[in-house]
Amino acid sequence: MKTHVAGEHFGFHEPSPSSPLPEEWRELDRAVWRWVLAHGGDPLTAHTAAWASHAEGQGHSALELATVAENADPDVATQVRAALEQSALVAPGDADGTQHCPFVLEGGHFYLRRNHRSEVAVARALARRRQAASEPVRPLHDDELRALFNGSWTDEEERQRAAVRQAPGRALMVLTGGPGTGKTTTVLRMLLGLSREHEARHGGLPQIRIAAPTGKAAQRLSGSLREGAERLRGGEEPVSDSWQRHLDAVLGTESGTVHRLLGSRGRHGGFAFRADEPLPADIVVVDEASMLDLGLLRALLDALREDAVLVLVGDADQLTSVGTGSIMMDIVRALETDPRGDLVRLAHCFRADITLVPINEAVRRGDAEAFDTAVAAAATHTARNGRPAAKMCHVADVAALRRRLATWGRSLQQVLADVDITTPLAADDPALLSRLETLGRQQLLCALREGAFGAVQANALIAARLRQWDALSAWAGRDWYPGRAVIITRNDPAARLYNGDVGICVPVLNNNGDTLLRVAFERPPDAASQASEHTDAPPPLRLFDPYTLPPHEDAFALTVHKSQGSEYDHVAVLLPPAPDSPLLVRQTLYTALSRARQSLELWSVPASTAQALATPLLRHGRLAERMVEGMGGG
Repeated sequence: MKTHVAGEHFGFHEPSPSSPLPEEWRELDRAVWRWVLAHGGDPLTAHTAAWASHAEGQGHSALELATVAENADPDVATQVRAALEQSALVAPGDADGTQHCPFVLEGGHFYLRRNHRSEVAVARALARRRQAASEPVRPLHDDELRALFNGSWTDEEERQRAAVRQAPGRALMVLTGGPGTGKTTTVLRMLLGLSREHEARHGGLPQIRIAAPTGKAAQRLSGSLREGAERLRGGEEPVSDSWQRHLDAVLGTESGTVHRLLGSRGRHGGFAFRADEPLPADIVVVDEASMLDLGLLRALLDALREDAVLVLVGDADQLTSVGTGSIMMDIVRALETDPRGDLVRLAHCFRADITLVPINEAVRRGDAEAFDTAVAAAATHTARNGRPAAKMCHVADVAALRRRLATWGRSLQQVLADVDITTPLAADDPALLSRLETLGRQQLLCALREGAFGAVQANALIAARLRQWDALSAWAGRDWYPGRAVIITRNDPAARLYNGDVGICVPVLNNNGDTLLRVAFERPPDAASQASEHTDAPPPLRLFDPYTLPPHEDAFALTVHKSQGSEYDHVAVLLPPAPDSPLLVRQTLYTALSRARQSLELWSVPASTAQALATPLLRHGRLAERMVEGMGGG
């Protein structure tokens, strides 16, 4: 089975001063090569170190030396290993941690020292947490579980109940599953059980923190927990009074990015909370954990007290972080290899319309035949939005793409016309919400960011098409116009706008009756709840002067990475027509298609689709193996 990995075009050869450096190397990789030579390293070690830097740039925590043997003369591969073993700049993997060599050689893996240290530290910390599990003081019995599920007890909820039952008494709990499998519902009930367990052990309610790699994901989890709490309180069989204080503890939680949780020092580097200044939290939930990278997880584990509970939630089959490592995938693999009850994988989809579930499952498994069957079946089904549930669109060149984008632009124009996007409304008019909600109606997702088939170019073409709409003639030539969708690209804590937040430009009437353009964003759920304690419930959106926004860009088309954690009624997924593109991997296709709630389109060619289905993205490193070894299983 083929996988895309760093160094699959390693091109290693016996280097000489006259040899050209590999074209794939970034300037940083070349700097590493020069640094090694300047510090007494031999040419073979310098080349390997530069390739290790290149591998890190592709998300790997280590360079797998097997790529040398696959792509070079066997004699050269032998010379490489001999040079590394003899180099004063390279430490063996079992060397004392105080050794200050910049590189580490461990078996068939060559590491930049910081990645080796982080991987070892994370594996040890997670193994300690697994080993710290104990019998709960207040175990959850069947009647209590039934109460936490509003009196429901179905076979489909069995895995959810197992997660809730198994969480108390553990210092680490991992919950994974695809869209619609009830992760948030399960997390709420897990938190209630963990809160009661903490109270039984320590005599008081816990301090709970909710975080995610992006502020939007954290806000979404916080809002979903509040909605779930209201259902628990107001259902046909509401939970008993004994659970109310634990619900209050959950609803009183702070949410934000993992960086904010740890007290990021910004450009100064590092975090306020660390091993010698622990985070004041008893239970920490991290949602969208597949987006965590190795360094950030190490910082989080360093900052947590040993007796604090860490709950990692996410879809292990989604795209990995843009940083180093494949954290969620590796942790799930380790916990499945050595099962101890601290991992639950949810599988049943609770959505009313499950037409798309077989498609997502086929992609997750990489089953091309099942994928074709599922798409064909969905194509005959009409979704709630009136579209075919699935549609394959042959997009082999730029001309075909432009035709698809023209059709997409007309559809977007109709969505905006349906909510009278150009008609100004008062800032407190409830109808503004329908305009914000158009952002969830349809979304184009691109595997690439740059190039003719990338999100940047698609955004430009969609925007140009939209601006030809007669209804927008009053705003001709202006940067801002009704219906312009934008995504924030840099956090602005003061404005409470974060990387990944998406807003839409709307015309608003001021007190004098003048029309102003404002950008509407979803109101953070915790801000809404705090405001409602003192005033009437605020509108579920916030309005900003477009010229005061933090850095942003158009959001008519998003990269698949940017879409993680979001869902849309209708999704179109654009794959490049070149089958050798390194981004044509299974996780890209799965993440993109699973964003659709009702219907989807795949803009591709058969060769690209087949390549994506057949190519799992694996990142080199030994985190999973280290975790198993740390538990005595290796």
